[in-house]
Amino acid sequence: MTDLPATNLMMLTTANADATLDLSLVPVPLEAPRDHEVVVKVLAAPINPSDLGLLIGGADPSTARATVRDGQPFLTMDIPPPAMRAMAGRIGDALPLGNEGSGVVIAAGASPEAQALMGKTVALLGGALFAEYRTLPAGMCMEMPEGTLANDAASCFVNPLTAQAFIEVMKRDGYKGLVHTAAASNLGQMLVKLCKADGIPLVNIVRKPEQVALLKSIGATHIIDSSADDFNEKLVEAIIETGAMLGFDAIGGGKLSGQILAAMEVAAVSRMNVFSRYGSEEMKQVYIYGMLDFAPTTLSRNYGFSWGLGGFLLTPFMAQAGPETMMRLRKRITDELTTTFASHYSHEISLQQALDPATLQAYNAKRTGEKYLIKPFG
Repeated sequence: MTDLPATNLMMLTTANADATLDLSLVPVPLEAPRDHEVVVKVLAAPINPSDLGLLIGGADPSTARATVRDGQPFLTMDIPPPAMRAMAGRIGDALPLGNEGSGVVIAAGASPEAQALMGKTVALLGGALFAEYRTLPAGMCMEMPEGTLANDAASCFVNPLTAQAFIEVMKRDGYKGLVHTAAASNLGQMLVKLCKADGIPLVNIVRKPEQVALLKSIGATHIIDSSADDFNEKLVEAIIETGAMLGFDAIGGGKLSGQILAAMEVAAVSRMNVFSRYGSEEMKQVYIYGMLDFAPTTLSRNYGFSWGLGGFLLTPFMAQAGPETMMRLRKRITDELTTTFASHYSHEISLQQALDPATLQAYNAKRTGEKYLIKPFG
């Protein structure tokens, strides 16, 4: 086994009882792998919206104050009172960051599945990946084809699996089309490519006119700009044409989920032969899977009684899908890594740069087309 470094530099987030949040880089002992584990040198880890929910939580990035502790950058931010109540359960806990990433296996336990990954480039899922190294079970690694670049492998799990999961849920529950918000995102572009390849009707909701052009360039057909005056009318038209009665909303807050349900109801009523004061009996479902808007979710309740609004998270889906389904989804990712599931990064930063106040405010802005990649070793 390769000699391992004694310590591992790891990014941690800590909410404090004095209504502050700390971001720190801390050296921790590097664990040797057990029989079923491997040690991965982390080469790239994307900053996803799901990471920001833990990294910053409800703290105010505009209050970030930079200092140095033990030779590493250290950030402190204020937590407003409403957010402090929501973060009460994590007070005092130093929590590791980074849901996914990629790297090279530098040590492996005795089991055959661990040994088979020795020296291989792998994609990782399992948290604590905003770090130099990660010790984790071999089963949480996805082996990449020989010659795969770390940047290409870094976002193999969250967005590619989520996009495929939307389609799996659609098929499982008997729907025939999808509505998706924040559709110009990396995940949204993957979903466009998947649906086009698989012949699935997809209604894409974007927030800016220029995003319409972006999605058209990769083959999207139904693209609705939520900033346009005729948004609701165009949304109804697209849902009537596609029959899409299942939606996935990355925005979360505000009235968009309710607008989608209302448009679905208009589409469903247009297919009814007999009027009912209770609305259509056709089931309309929207799942919120993101929180780009932290405002309350507002529902107008003008869509009858056959509707549902719920939450969607990838981890429970993976547990319910079973190993055969997950193997099939993973294989498609590796087969189409640089095409369907290609991710594009606007900025590459180090662990230290991730704790720069201006950089933090930039990646926390979650602007479409801007995606940050942490490169622990440059």
